[in-house]
Amino acid sequence: MDDLSPEPAGTNVPELSVSELSRALKRTVEEAYSYVRVRGEISGFKRAASGHLYMTMKDSDAVLDAVCWRGTAGRLSIKPEDGLEVIATGRLTTYAGRSKYQIIIDSMEHAGEGALLKLLEDRRRKLAEEGLFDQNAKQAIPYLPGVIGVVTSPTGAVIRDILHRLQDRFPRHVLVWPVAVQGERAAQQIADAIAGFNRLDGQAGGVPRPDLLIVARGGGSLEDLWAFNEEVVVRAAAASEIPLISAVGHETDTTLIDFASDQRAPTPTAAAEMAVPVRADLLGEASDLGRRLRAATYRILGDQQRHLEATARGLPKPDRLLDASTQALDELAERQSVAMPRYLRERSRDLAQTAARLRSPDSLITAATQSLARASDALDKALQSSVDKRTNRFHDSRLGARLERGFAHVLSARTQRLERAGAMLESLSYARVLERGYAVVRRADDGAVVADATSIQAGDAIDIEFRDAARRRALVASNDAPGPRTPRKATPAKPKAPSTDQQDLF
Repeated sequence: MDDLSPEPAGTNVPELSVSELSRALKRTVEEAYSYVRVRGEISGFKRAASGHLYMTMKDSDAVLDAVCWRGTAGRLSIKPEDGLEVIATGRLTTYAGRSKYQIIIDSMEHAGEGALLKLLEDRRRKLAEEGLFDQNAKQAIPYLPGVIGVVTSPTGAVIRDILHRLQDRFPRHVLVWPVAVQGERAAQQIADAIAGFNRLDGQAGGVPRPDLLIVARGGGSLEDLWAFNEEVVVRAAAASEIPLISAVGHETDTTLIDFASDQRAPTPTAAAEMAVPVRADLLGEASDLGRRLRAATYRILGDQQRHLEATARGLPKPDRLLDASTQALDELAERQSVAMPRYLRERSRDLAQTAARLRSPDSLITAATQSLARASDALDKALQSSVDKRTNRFHDSRLGARLERGFAHVLSARTQRLERAGAMLESLSYARVLERGYAVVRRADDGAVVADATSIQAGDAIDIEFRDAARRRALVASNDAPGPRTPRKATPAKPKAPSTDQQDLF
């Protein structure tokens, strides 16, 4: 009988619905593959809005669908991405809605260090081409920061080592930003901590802005340190305006944050040593510098003192330098005390003599008027004679009128000139001084002006002239300071100038 022939209608095989068969397959697969580890390359990775992760794992011959629920996705040690070769641990199950099987992932790890290193090198090359590792952009580490910010786990031994080392070397104000240093959320927390320290302005809540940042973690495998190789962490470190020291792992461990930081420390303890100097060394150095400064100061002062003393020995005494000048000053002062009164007396005598020689303005004006009258009479006579002689030739009345006007003009100009001269002479006359209450004292015998009191003696007769030209005679009773009487020399009278009809204006 042919095996492919249909079974007789009376067979005992039960009939199953599609749902029943799907449930049976699901129980069989889940019981047989309740715990499996699958190695493959991630492809078609996507994160749903609900937080669940969907992807496929493949090798050269087959493809396996994979799902990671939201609660588990937050605990993964690595961040899934396309092209990453991983080992996923979980259980197999079926999805009846599409007649396919898939793995429900509980954990995930990199499939070997070689794949991680290749991914790390590719990422390093990419970030280097963007300029994130440029040495010219590195900042100098402050010599003695006032505030140090530390990004690390608050419960590990790293923070205790850093604080202990800072306390031993030079205690500083330390701010700790607690973060996870391993797991899927670690990279974002570290980046947020670096950016958060940079956003501090020293005013909000009284939290000071750090002068230096330390990003630290203890040692571990490449997978344990992978958070410090993530792009978000590297970019945050490169963009930090605060100088940053990376201290991740041990001395042999290298992460991408080391290339982006301003300084790399082999260990967290070494980072603390780089951050601050040794206080005892600074005190010793400051003490030594102070001692050297004092010694140099004393030496300079001693040299200057010896130089000053040597210079002083070659200089004369100050009082000797002033002796000659003091004596000359005394002589000049004595000469001045004598010369000044004498000079004033001489000038007063000259002024009095000059005033005595001046003629009275009234007499000058009278003489000038008389001279002008005589000149006018002579001119009239000469004009009349000339007119008489030329009567026959100049009968034109217009010529006579012109001559009369010319004569009147000349006479007016001469009169104005004479009046101005008289006014000037009157202003210079000593009579103006007498009008202000002064008087002129003359000797009664010769009429000489008395300029000073030493020129007259007790018993001499003097004439006093007042502003109205009236004179009063008086006798000198006595001198203020009694002394021997010096006989007065008679001043010869000046000869009078012969009078002329034509007087001079001055």
